[in-house]
Amino acid sequence: MKVLLVDGTIIGSKTGAILEQVQIYINKANPEMELKLLKLADYDHQFVDGRKLEEYNESMQEMVHRFEEADGYIIATPIFQGSIPGVLKNTFDMLHPRAMRYKPVSIVANGGTYQHHLVIENQLKPILDYFRCLVTPNYVYTHTSHFDETNAIISEDVHNRLRELARVFVQYAEMSKHLSKETLDNH
Repeated sequence: MKVLLVDGTIIGSKTGAILEQVQIYINKANPEMELKLLKLADYDHQFVDGRKLEEYNESMQEMVHRFEEADGYIIATPIFQGSIPGVLKNTFDMLHPRAMRYKPVSIVANGGTYQHHLVIENQLKPILDYFRCLVTPNYVYTHTSHFDETNAIISEDVHNRLRELARVFVQYAEMSKHLSKETLDNH
């Protein structure tokens, strides 16, 4: 199973630090999963405006293909100004509505205030629901105080929640194998 670890921003390093930790915990829960990092900062972004995919640059096309080829996702995002980064929303806008259908998704996020966790509930989960993803119920939200000056996670509670997220994601991934096949057989 190919799992895409999506670093949903072009600045900062906390989301990357969270993804590194999730990768370790998923590898422990199921070492057979193929985990690949996709950093939005590595792509040459264009605004999505309704053109056909082949009319966008190669970088945007590659990003879409990586999403389409994946069997599951860990989406990591910072919360800026009470919202997900525009570059992450622009990425979702590039995807076909069936690109992520019935694929497992876990969410990790970080923000400067404790109230920003509501962005996951009010913005990110509805987008993923639109795609009909299998969103795990236990997202992990981190705050600046959960990191040291090198952006290492210092909160044992966060580590415990990331371990649980990895365990639940692996179960959702197993479930999605059967659901996806049934769905394809019925079409």
